[in-house]
Amino acid sequence: MEEIKVNEKELTVKEIFRTGWELTKRYWKSEEKIVAWLLLVAILAMNLFMVYLNVQFTHWNNDFFSLMQEGQYDRFFNLIGKFAIMAFIFIIIAVYEFYIRQLLTIKWRTWMTKRYLDRWMSNQVYYRMKVIDSDLDNPDQRIATDIGNFISSVITYGIGLINKIVTLIAFITVLWNLSGVLNFSLFGKDIHMHGYMVYAALLYSIVGTICVTLFGKKLVRLNFIQEKVEADFRFTMIRVRENSESIAFYNGEKPEIGNFKGAFSYVIKNYRALMKQYLGLNYYTNGYMQLAVIFPMIMAAPQLFAGAMALGGFMEVTSAFGNVQDALSYIVNNFDGLSDLVATIQRLGGFIGHIEEVENLPKKFREVGSDEETVEFKNINEVLPGGKVILSDFNFSLKKGESVLIVGESGCGKSTLLRVLSGIWPYGEGEMKKPETWKTLFLPQRPYLPLGSLISAIYYPQEVPEEISPEITEMMERVGIDGLKDRLNDVDDWSRILSLGEQQRLQFLRIFLMKPDIIFLDESTSSLDEENEENAYKYLRERLPDAVIISVGHRKRLVEFHDRKITLLKGGVFEINK
Repeated sequence: MEEIKVNEKELTVKEIFRTGWELTKRYWKSEEKIVAWLLLVAILAMNLFMVYLNVQFTHWNNDFFSLMQEGQYDRFFNLIGKFAIMAFIFIIIAVYEFYIRQLLTIKWRTWMTKRYLDRWMSNQVYYRMKVIDSDLDNPDQRIATDIGNFISSVITYGIGLINKIVTLIAFITVLWNLSGVLNFSLFGKDIHMHGYMVYAALLYSIVGTICVTLFGKKLVRLNFIQEKVEADFRFTMIRVRENSESIAFYNGEKPEIGNFKGAFSYVIKNYRALMKQYLGLNYYTNGYMQLAVIFPMIMAAPQLFAGAMALGGFMEVTSAFGNVQDALSYIVNNFDGLSDLVATIQRLGGFIGHIEEVENLPKKFREVGSDEETVEFKNINEVLPGGKVILSDFNFSLKKGESVLIVGESGCGKSTLLRVLSGIWPYGEGEMKKPETWKTLFLPQRPYLPLGSLISAIYYPQEVPEEISPEITEMMERVGIDGLKDRLNDVDDWSRILSLGEQQRLQFLRIFLMKPDIIFLDESTSSLDEENEENAYKYLRERLPDAVIISVGHRKRLVEFHDRKITLLKGGVFEINK
């Protein structure tokens, strides 16, 4: 099987930190910053108090084991009671710290999701990304899943890091004082090492961090790829669900199953690579953690057996060492989750980068206001994504109430020209001059019907008013879908229920409800028979006699419903006929 390819550039360590910081800081400077900071301060305060309690638990260890060694039974239940009180307080603080952390997570995720949904949907970025042949995969998953994973990880590991820093500061002094002095000879010279347990913890943690980085350096890329292939596998199934009828007509189950198996094979292949990487990493981390239990005992044993340290002090120093070593080993203990976070940062950074790429595309097609009741197209150039110009210096104008039909051979750029004229094609060049108050509406060949009630599909993209126009029933009868008039409030997947012809007739109702001044029809009656097509155009002209209509179509009979015809020929040549 061929290598799994990822087109997006892999970020350097510096770029990962910069991207993570850019993704993080916006929320903390946003309109919600006061509430966010208050919640963060509360979480940090609770963490500081839990660190304080951990220090007290360490001192308690010293008192308790000294008591046990000296046989002071009269103090036993007092210390047990002290432990119970501290444990109860710790539990309450830990529970509410987790709750507030979740509250901060959901607030941050809500803000960030809304922000990037707005950016993705504004200025037709979602469409332009696809048109410019972006290498971005599954932008929906990056919003729906990666944002949540990023925020949860940043809060968890960010607060965890602060907690470990405070723990290190609190326990390193305790460990230094408890370590005493280690006396030994080296090359005939007597050495007296003060606070030697601190040096041991530092050496142990530094070596451990370097080794885990070497063991797990491939995890970031493999986690990034796993997110991609999992999303691709889901997308293949979504495609089948959305096109189930067409696949059923073709009896296309066999190739679709092949597609499923092919996509899933990449999931398994990469997962096996992850398994191998985790195998070595888990060997190392588990060994590291187990050795961390015995290592401080080995280091403190000389003091204990020399009589310089009591059993209680031995237990306290090993506990303090464990806390210092755990704080210094933060990367080792959390390398798996941190590698996931880095992969998520790369995916979100790629998503933001592609949005900015689309947002920064120069807009070479512009709309200009006019005082005349005319729409004029000047110096229109139709350019493909690769830069090839297929139509240039295209000029024509239409007065209020006039219409034009654009025809030509398949592949000569009719539909793309319509997208240029309507202003959605990112590579379009030229100018459209029209009155500023004039509204436009584009009807594609395959209508879009949102999930929901039938009446919401009819009014789309407008909101359904509280009082529905009584003309709806009359309009449904005129376009030939009066059989649906009793189902206006039914909620269903209407793109699945209605035939393409019914969908095309339904979208004509949108024209009558929106009353646009300029209407672009991209083979919008291709699935209608001649009688219904004629009825649709006649009814359109009857209800909106002053609208400018620009159509693309193949049927010769469409010429009857338009004032002019534009014929596109190969090589960028065109003819305008009246």
